[in-house]
Amino acid sequence: MSDDAIRIEGLRKTYAGGKQALKGIDLNVPQGSIFGLLGPNGAGKSTLINILAGLVVKSAGKVSIWGWDQDRNPRQSRAAIGVMPQELNLDPFFTPRGALEVQAGLYGVPKRDRRTDEILELVGLEDKAEAYARTLSGGMRRRLLLGKALVHAPHILVLDEPTAGVDIELRQMLWRNVRRLNAERGMTIILTTHYLEEAEEMCDEIAIINHGEVAARDSTANLLGNIDAKTLVITPETMPDTLPEAPGIKAETRDGGLIALHYRARETTAEDVLGLVRAHGISLRDVRTEQADLEDVFLELTRSRPAA
Repeated sequence: MSDDAIRIEGLRKTYAGGKQALKGIDLNVPQGSIFGLLGPNGAGKSTLINILAGLVVKSAGKVSIWGWDQDRNPRQSRAAIGVMPQELNLDPFFTPRGALEVQAGLYGVPKRDRRTDEILELVGLEDKAEAYARTLSGGMRRRLLLGKALVHAPHILVLDEPTAGVDIELRQMLWRNVRRLNAERGMTIILTTHYLEEAEEMCDEIAIINHGEVAARDSTANLLGNIDAKTLVITPETMPDTLPEAPGIKAETRDGGLIALHYRARETTAEDVLGLVRAHGISLRDVRTEQADLEDVFLELTRSRPAA
């Protein structure tokens, strides 16, 4: 097989009524990567994930999962991927142990090869193994969803908004396990999230989808480097009556007596900004710079692209 865990070519999905959810997606996800799939609500992320999971039938295009063509080898391609859904869709009358055993059976995992106890320990549910799912907290149910996605030892794990609405402890546990699965087993992780700082910290590469199309796809470092929004934050000796602004330089006050001056590196230099500050007669106590973060990149790529 190739070095890609997932290869998508010309993927389209049109729902009844003519709504185009995906408009010819071309995307590859490298083996062993932690890959971020980002986009605003309605961008097509969920449709894409559901097609990968075999839950939605595509309208056109080609999908290959771990080298298996989804059309010619549907069972093998589905066995190569595990999905932790956003929705808490659990049978309330199953215990965590029972739910994992049933899930393993559905994937045809022989009893001798099942790792139920290992998975329960991994997701922190060993002490709730025999409790009914209906008695579990929301966070514990999310842990169980992760466990169900792992029962067949997939090569690829898809996490769909896994930390939406969860507490800090669960979030840290989840990312600890994700890093462990990636580092120790070489598992490819695909993450969708609305927490951009999370994607910035976790992901090696990122694709941003907007209106059913790929707006950007690159390494996280390159995406951050491709936007030239800069901020110079100054601490003046005394706050001026008027803020130092000029074409290409926008100023705002911040808590603590700070002034943030925003500019674009391709149009304005830091020296230009400092010159403007000096021209306003502002004496500086301190100065620092801020680089663009993933939120800046996301907004830059999605707000300026209207729907087709």
